[in-house]
Amino acid sequence: MKGLKISQVAKEAGVNIETVRYYERLQLISEPERTESGYRVFSPEVVQRIRFIKRSQDLGFTLAEIQELLALTENGERTCEQVREFATQKLNEIELKIQDLQKIQSALQDLLSKCAEGENNVCPIIERLQE
Repeated sequence: MKGLKISQVAKEAGVNIETVRYYERLQLISEPERTESGYRVFSPEVVQRIRFIKRSQDLGFTLAEIQELLALTENGERTCEQVREFATQKLNEIELKIQDLQKIQSALQDLLSKCAEGENNVCPIIERLQE
């Protein structure tokens, strides 16, 4: 039986073996054939699929979202418009997170500036958090 061992898949995809097993459990990659002795034998295409998953994660997509993306690519009816809509939604989420992080940054900067004003071992940060 020709194919790749799990260690070869992991190495070529740039992930660890547990990641391959995890993706298999989540059905992000198809269940591989097994040898008579029970060893997994993966097709070479699984390496490209894992790379797709990892690149998608690098762009902020969750594994659930990646499953949806993969479904779009597999149904044979995908359109660029569907994928563009999906990516636009993700971009909007990221922009909202950035706005939230900027608010947090501003609040922390404000608290830190009050720290210099603190007297008599009274911490204005702690006082503000306890309000």
